[in-house]
Amino acid sequence: MLHVSCVLVALCCSLVSGRIVPRTLQVHEARESVPNGYQLTGPASPDTVLSLRIAITSNDTDGLIDVLYDISTPSSANYGKYLTKAEAEAYAAPNPDSVAAVNAWLSENGLESTTLSPAGDWIGIQVPVSKANDMLNASFSVFTYPKTGLTTVRTLSYSIPSDLKGHLDLVHPTISFPDPNARTPPVTRVLGGPSTETSSSSPCADVNDNGMTPACLQYLYGIPTTPATVSTNRLAVTEYEDEYFNQTDLQTFLQTFRPDMNSSTTLSIFSIDGGLNLQNETGLEAALDTEYTVGLATNVPAVFITVGGEDFQQALLDTATALLAEDSPPQVVSTSYGEDEDLLAPAFAQKLCNTYAQLGARGVSLIFSSGDGGVSGNQESQCRVFVPVFPSACPYITSVGATTQIPEVAVDFSGGGFSNYFLRPVYQETAVTDYLLYIGTNMSGLYNAVGRGYPDVSAYGVDFEVVAYDFTFGVSGTSCSAPTWASIIALLNDRLLAAGKPVLGFLNPWLYSTGASALTDIVYGNNDACGPYYNIGFDATTGWDPVTGLGTPKFASLLSSVGL
Repeated sequence: MLHVSCVLVALCCSLVSGRIVPRTLQVHEARESVPNGYQLTGPASPDTVLSLRIAITSNDTDGLIDVLYDISTPSSANYGKYLTKAEAEAYAAPNPDSVAAVNAWLSENGLESTTLSPAGDWIGIQVPVSKANDMLNASFSVFTYPKTGLTTVRTLSYSIPSDLKGHLDLVHPTISFPDPNARTPPVTRVLGGPSTETSSSSPCADVNDNGMTPACLQYLYGIPTTPATVSTNRLAVTEYEDEYFNQTDLQTFLQTFRPDMNSSTTLSIFSIDGGLNLQNETGLEAALDTEYTVGLATNVPAVFITVGGEDFQQALLDTATALLAEDSPPQVVSTSYGEDEDLLAPAFAQKLCNTYAQLGARGVSLIFSSGDGGVSGNQESQCRVFVPVFPSACPYITSVGATTQIPEVAVDFSGGGFSNYFLRPVYQETAVTDYLLYIGTNMSGLYNAVGRGYPDVSAYGVDFEVVAYDFTFGVSGTSCSAPTWASIIALLNDRLLAAGKPVLGFLNPWLYSTGASALTDIVYGNNDACGPYYNIGFDATTGWDPVTGLGTPKFASLLSSVGL
């Protein structure tokens, strides 16, 4: 109580004759320039009301990460001993002194906060631009991206009182910018190129002519068709930017490609921030994600997480905090969205990544597609420096790249590279070091050699047959490979739970150790989809590579790897 009292005394002392004595401010975050393609239009209207989120410093993030690695490493005595909701929140919760200090500052400025996260480490305020500029020594302005007409209100720097250092992590959105191109849509590619799979009885015999189907994936990776049996095991897909699935299309898909299943199978709806599932606005992404999770993870209860709002970064955070608020969140969550890492403020990316660590510590496997721009991130066509993608760059999630052809090779759009924000995690130290020795000084200066490498694994990602608008489309992208991996993990979890064992949780320490031998190493291809004039990227090779990761799944081997 002594520390809290001191904060209140300081607040009282700052009031002299009814006037607030200004605190000493120091720059907290700054961006040297606007992201490529954005233009400064002018100052924001002083009356514009900003919805700002403040991250209060968690009391034991290092302890949370230590526990995450301990319970996720197969050789540990604590493997699979996941934290309860309360235990995870205890690590993430801020110190009461920090809460008091931040709220005292807000109170000085006539503001009240709303708690936004279960652990209380995120709070929200509503503040006009004029007051935000004063209290943060900021210059909130209107920035425009002419190519798409997107406008946003941001600042290139902001300050906080010097005595809040160590109490306040960041204010968002300030120097983070929205993706001007929104989510890159799934790639549509022309079918072509004969498969080397010659058996006419194989479900994959005509995959390059007619596209990928659940039957071919089951054949290719040994995915069982036998129904799952554990009702508490759940698999979720997340959708943003008004992407909805249509129940009639899903029914048609199951009747066509999984006639052995009940065609009325559907997903439960989990709405965040007012997310909907309108039946007259089907999206190809949502159709792909739902059809290939329901259609591969036979009878695993599936959840459709629909997230409203227009700010993708905020939506990612709200999804994570909503899942943390659940007593029993889905054990596998598949997300086929991402954006260029450099659009996010480093502190925000780190805080969100730590939120993913909380979910991993509770036994949730987070799977993200690695992006469809090769080494170019989400840029429209060309790049001179490789651009990593977030959340794939976060070390506490599993990133999935893509392959093509049979036998499989890397596909050129498979997102991969190295983070500029996150250092290489210990679980991939050997694998990534070996790859860096392989490429030597080639492409030196184009990527961060000490950063977290991604993707971690891969799966087929070209010409998935998807039913949408009552038509069948051929859809390509790592958006195809992520739900494939998620379905496989959900089926493994079903077997583990049936045997009385814990689910797989955070996958990477297992994948980079005992799980690596249960994968097919992809050694050919590259991800040089960096525009026609540059033609540069990483090559797939023996072992891990930033194109296909450790390789593609073999279900029976993975089952053996987890002790079944």
